[in-house]
Amino acid sequence: MAATSLYKTQKLKIYNSISSQKEIFTPITEGYVGMYVCGPTVYSNVHLGNCRTFISFDLIYRYLKHLGYKVRYVRNITDAGHLEDDGDQGEDKVAKKARLEQLEPMEIVQRYTVDFHTILAKFNNIPPSIEPTATGHIVEQIETIKTIIDNGFAYLANGSVYFDVKKFNETNDYGKLSGRKLEDMIANTRELTAQSDKKNPQDFALWKKAEPEHIMRWPSPWSDGFPGWHLECTVMSSKYLGERFDIHGGGMDLKFPHHECEIAQGEAACGLTPVNYWMHANMLTLDGKKMSKSTGNILSPAEIFNGESDKLQKAFAPTVARFFMLQAHYRSILDFSNDALEASEKGFYRLMESIASLQHLKQSDATQGFDIPGWIAECYDAMNDDFNSPILIAKLFDAVKFINSVKEEKATISTSDYQLLYSAMNEFVFDILGLTSINEASSGISNKLSGTVELLIDLRAQARANKDFATSDKIRDELLSIGIQLKDGREGTSFSIN
Repeated sequence: MAATSLYKTQKLKIYNSISSQKEIFTPITEGYVGMYVCGPTVYSNVHLGNCRTFISFDLIYRYLKHLGYKVRYVRNITDAGHLEDDGDQGEDKVAKKARLEQLEPMEIVQRYTVDFHTILAKFNNIPPSIEPTATGHIVEQIETIKTIIDNGFAYLANGSVYFDVKKFNETNDYGKLSGRKLEDMIANTRELTAQSDKKNPQDFALWKKAEPEHIMRWPSPWSDGFPGWHLECTVMSSKYLGERFDIHGGGMDLKFPHHECEIAQGEAACGLTPVNYWMHANMLTLDGKKMSKSTGNILSPAEIFNGESDKLQKAFAPTVARFFMLQAHYRSILDFSNDALEASEKGFYRLMESIASLQHLKQSDATQGFDIPGWIAECYDAMNDDFNSPILIAKLFDAVKFINSVKEEKATISTSDYQLLYSAMNEFVFDILGLTSINEASSGISNKLSGTVELLIDLRAQARANKDFATSDKIRDELLSIGIQLKDGREGTSFSIN
């Protein structure tokens, strides 16, 4: 593992969404990082876009820990208060699913929280330090609403409490994260009947009075009701990380209004800008089009793992899907397709085969053909440049080429450089990128595949012994056509997956 104070020698830059530029990362407290990431609303199976966001922040979490920071990573579970269309009207998403399936809301929460954890475990994500729930922090949310009311930034209307955006904007800047101006928002918004309790359409709910049919409700000074969706993240992040903390992350779709409202709530409650670095992961597309349930252009993590989708020709191991996602920068749009996954799978197995062969690499007195200390510095430069995993992966394949050159005796490596290379490859591939090995990736298929290929190798050896070179060549060529390369050596024939 990395030295405990590696962060002192590495100059990490993070793209800050609020300034729209990369900034040198300086934590509030040296050696410690507080990071909050908006978690899922647990009313359905976790979708692939969510997974990409959480894999991106798992990479960030891993690298910060690798640098020697003590990281408190908080990721919430939204189990109440998230209404349809992300607004202040309609049904609670969890309650609606419970009504449709004739279950208790907490049964829905439990089912899909378990699914969320199961899928992320398959992707080899490290669990966060704390995973609080909205329903577990109702008291704290009520207290924060009281504070915001006392500070003059919220008002009561028919049992609901709304944040007064116009009042807040007189002394603060509502819209600074998303780059929106309140005047433009007001000009482009028509008053709707459903918003009649609000002073202005831009105001958002801190507390909603529950209608008689609303299942999920709690007592408050204002009504029996439930907290607003935006409020829970403000309350839980400040409870576990303080009124000001280092990093807040989430998907690009949360920038407005969710994260904008979080900033407003934090500043209204305590007068401090709550977050120093805002980070947002970009969206996914499928076959070049936006993923959408309504059009059927959708792919679930489970379908990737089992291959049971008309969008895919085969199943892919979770670690291959993770590798595919990390081949794109977290801030770029990523397009899923069968061909792209297959190409990524080939690259993944080349990388893993190279790492597996490292322990058998012949060592010499001197290194020729590769500057290993310089290469390690370039790997860190990639990660220090806003966690640029695609550049890091490209650097890893530079090392793969060198390892293959040493195996083919076209280059040499000294014992000291070998130790550096062996350690760095394992740290960057497994500890930082969070990939798993070939055997783990194959999920039990590897033994069957190996047995099948070994049988074909035996049949090919018999054909060669019988001077049936047509059959021998056919076996070799057919295997090569599906990405399995046979290698004849002094000790027999081996194979690799390309």
